[in-house]
Order: sequence, then C-alpha cells, then structure tokens
Amino acid sequence: MAAPVTSGSFSVWNYAVFVAILLISALVGIYHAVTGRGRESPEGFLLGSRQMSSVPVALSLTASFMSAVTLLGAPYDTYHFGAVNIYFAISYMFVVILSAEVFLPIFYRLGVTSSYEYLELRFNRWIRLCGTILFMIQTTLYTGIVIYAPALALNQVTNFNLWGSIISTGVVCTFYCTLGGLKAVVWTDVFQIVIMIIGLVAIIVQAIILKGGISNVLNTADHGGRLNFWNFDPSPFHRHTFWTIVIGGTFTWTGIYGVNQAQVQRYISCKTRTQAKVALYLNLVGLWIILVCTVLSGLAMYSLYHDCDPWTSGKVKAPDQLMPYMVLDILGGYPGLPGLFVACAYSGTLSTVSSSINALAAVTVEDLIKPYFTTLSEKKLAWISGATSLLFGAVCIGMAGLASLMGSLLQAALSIFGIVGGPILGLFTLGMLFPWANCIVLN
Repeated sequence: MAAPVTSGSFSVWNYAVFVAILLISALVGIYHAVTGRGRESPEGFLLGSRQMSSVPVALSLTASFMSAVTLLGAPYDTYHFGAVNIYFAISYMFVVILSAEVFLPIFYRLGVTSSYEYLELRFNRWIRLCGTILFMIQTTLYTGIVIYAPALALNQVTNFNLWGSIISTGVVCTFYCTLGGLKAVVWTDVFQIVIMIIGLVAIIVQAIILKGGISNVLNTADHGGRLNFWNFDPSPFHRHTFWTIVIGGTFTWTGIYGVNQAQVQRYISCKTRTQAKVALYLNLVGLWIILVCTVLSGLAMYSLYHDCDPWTSGKVKAPDQLMPYMVLDILGGYPGLPGLFVACAYSGTLSTVSSSINALAAVTVEDLIKPYFTTLSEKKLAWISGATSLLFGAVCIGMAGLASLMGSLLQAALSIFGIVGGPILGLFTLGMLFPWANCIVLN
C-alpha cells in the first residue's frame, strides 16, 4: 500500500523543471511579438497571416484538445469505469473526417476569420450573434475548469497555494497570447505537446516496471473488470458503452473540431486547403497516441491501487487528484520527474487556455466590433485584438473559481460541451446540409 504523499516530496529539481516550462512558454510569446513588429493586423495576430504549415498546426490542434482535464480526468475515468474509453479512437476518426471533408472546405472557401461569420452569410446577423454568445459562454466556463485542473494537481503534490497556481497559469497564457497572437499559441503548443507525451510515457513505463511487465498490469485490470471492451448495450442511460462513446463522442467532439472557433481558427490559418486537411489528419494520429497513453495510465493506476484506493482511504480529497498522487508515489525518488508531470498537466492547460483566449479575441473583434465600427484601421484592430486577449485572460482566471464547485473535472467539461456545443453544431449543420432551411424575412 502506498505511503501518504506530502508536499515535501516536491524537490528543488521538480520546481526547476516546472518553472522552466513556464519560462519557455513565455519566451515564445516574446519572440513572436518582436519578430512580428511592423506587420500588425488583425489577420496577422489572429490567424498568423494565414501562412501556417500543416505539422505545427496539427500538433497545436492535438495539444489544445488534450487539456489538463484530459490528463487528470481520463486516467481516473479508466481507473474507475474501465478501458472502454478506448472506443473514443473511433469517434475521433469520424470527427476528423467530418471536419476535414464537410466543414473545413466551406470555412476555407469563404475566407472567414470567425466561424460564426458563416451564420450571418447563411442566415442573418442575429443568428450569428446567438452563435457567438453561446461560444463565449461555453469557452469561458470550460477554460475556468481547465485552469483549475492543474492548479488542483499542483496543490496536491506541492506546497503551492491553489489560487497562486491558478493566477500564475492565467497570467502566463495571457502574456504570450497578448504579445504573440496565434503564432505564439501554435508554436508554444508544439513544445507543450512534446512535454505532455514525455510525461505520460514516463508514468506508464515506471508503473509497468513496478508491476513486473505490461502483462501483469493487464491481468490485474482484467480480473478487476476494467478491460470491459465488449459492452454493446444499446441503452443510452449507461454511462460508458460502445454506442454511447462512438455516437455521443462523435457528436460532442464534432461540435469542437467542426465548428468551434478555437479549432477552426487553427486549420484556416494554414497556407492552403490541402495543408489544412493534412493538419487535421495528422492531428488524428496525435489524438490516438494521447488516448492510448491516458488509458494505459488509468490501467496502471488500477494495477497499483485496486486493493488500497487512495481516495476511499482519505489520502486524496478528490478523484482527480489520483493521478498526481500516483506520480509522486512511483516517481518521487527520481529528481525532476514529478516536476515533469506537473509541467505536463500545465502544458495541457497552457495550450487549451491560450487557444481559448485567442479564439475569444477573434470572435469579439470579428463579430462584435468590426461589423459596428467600420472606420477602425487595421492597426487599431490589431491593438484591440491584443487588448481583448488581455481582458479574456482575466475573465478566465475568475471563472476558475467556479470550477472548484463542479465536481469531477472531466464530467463537468463534457457537460458544458454537450449543453452549449450541441445547439451551435445544430445551427451549422442545418445551414450546411439543408439548403431549404432559411431564415424568415419579416416585413
């Protein structure tokens, strides 16, 4: 049975690794702010002048999708409910195909900056505003959860103050978003996705070594009913079955990849439509890798704690703290590796929050300012884009306070996507696939 984990387990080396990750992320923003001087425009700030390449965009899509909510919540989900989550691999495939073949060509051909511009072109300005407002509500709520998640992890494994962690995360994200725009966000994501994968692999490898091989991990999981791949119950009231994951997951994540501004903004920033499609399909490989890593992490967690659950025994205060608990338990003797995990969780947060802030700035400028203030110059709009990034950074930090009241982080995130993302996806799907559905013109 694992020994209790204390904040003292977090050594100077761990702090050094963690601080290095934050500093590198901030330096990326400074670099793009300096190299971008003299080329200020809303398109340059929000879309990287539409000159991004497919590989960094693909990595950015994966990084922003796989936040700290996934890194902390998904392993516990497997630990508690089983490896049936692996069927999300099928959902991801359908989502990427639909996004690349149905939604991307329309957005790219129209040359929009905000995906919600389409709603005005297809219906009217009021529908566009409805879509924009729903997106802003969804994104600020979700971003609050994403900021709170790694702060919770850091609070569990170190003596960092919880709100100090929340504020530091928000400040760093806001800093490089405001300075460097989309280019800073994308290239920071590239660095951060590497950190995420290294952190997950280190945890999995150490757990497998401790259990004497992958076969022992899988055997323990099988005896505990965690290899529950054959659940084909058609009832929609069961939390995890093949059908609820594949069908429900496809609709949920299509609302994100197909029409959500944070993701659309990335692939329409590519140089050509072909590169945008390549970015989406390359990103699918990244999604599969992260999914396999989180499922294996959950199975490794079960193999270690199936007979001495740290949550029920009171060693952790919430299920989402099990992952950082396991990290200090099995990697505490290796200087720097627990710090790498905390950096891993923070990287997930930084990538997702920076994407959200950049997307919120884009819809504010394109949907709420440009249509009503047509005399503003390009340079002024670029400055407004930076200012709105700063504003939304502060708002997202405030929303993190609500996240502490939402229970399971993963479940809260999925609930927000379902409640708000569903209507938005419905609007776009209606417009794109049903040409006879039009707005009513009132005389």
